[in-house]
Amino acid sequence: MIDFFLDAYKNATTFDIVMEAIVFFFGIISVYYAKKENILVYPTGIVATIITVYILFKAGFLAEMTLNIYFSIMSIYGWINWSRVKENEHVFKISRTNDKQKIIGILLFFLTIVVTYCIYHLFGKEILPRNYIDIGLTGIFFTGMWYMALKKIENWTLWIVGDIIAVPLYADRGLGMLSLQYVFFTILAILAYLEWRKILSNNQQI
Repeated sequence: MIDFFLDAYKNATTFDIVMEAIVFFFGIISVYYAKKENILVYPTGIVATIITVYILFKAGFLAEMTLNIYFSIMSIYGWINWSRVKENEHVFKISRTNDKQKIIGILLFFLTIVVTYCIYHLFGKEILPRNYIDIGLTGIFFTGMWYMALKKIENWTLWIVGDIIAVPLYADRGLGMLSLQYVFFTILAILAYLEWRKILSNNQQI
């Protein structure tokens, strides 16, 4: 198992290995902060996503690269939302999606798929069968990131599904460190869902 992850880095430059290591560290820290409903999820996440854009662009994975550009932008949006305070209380609190937000989430999922598909054609890249997994994964993560910015507990359900898919996807492409990162992401997302559900239950009782 160790050799499987290390073999992918035999021909990698020291710079690229260091970049992936930084992404690994900040990515894990970011999800940990999200689990704790700590606003530091966003600055740490921005560091990880910006560097990931470089890594994925170099590797030629345009769907995932686009996803991380969106993550960076949505992180700023989420940062602003989570910072908003009114009468000494945070405006956005952990809650469940309403019917309107569910519909918007579904529309966002399919819109993301269409846009990502067009991006492949824009860059003149052939869409292989496995790329459709990328495109679908992008839709899941786009929607999850939007729900997180609104502090909707359903964001963790989408992260769990997406993270599970991402583990073998990145491993198959030789991005062992990113694959391992998504293993940790899956575990943290499950723990975060349980923690947010507990907070939501306590808030409703109050």
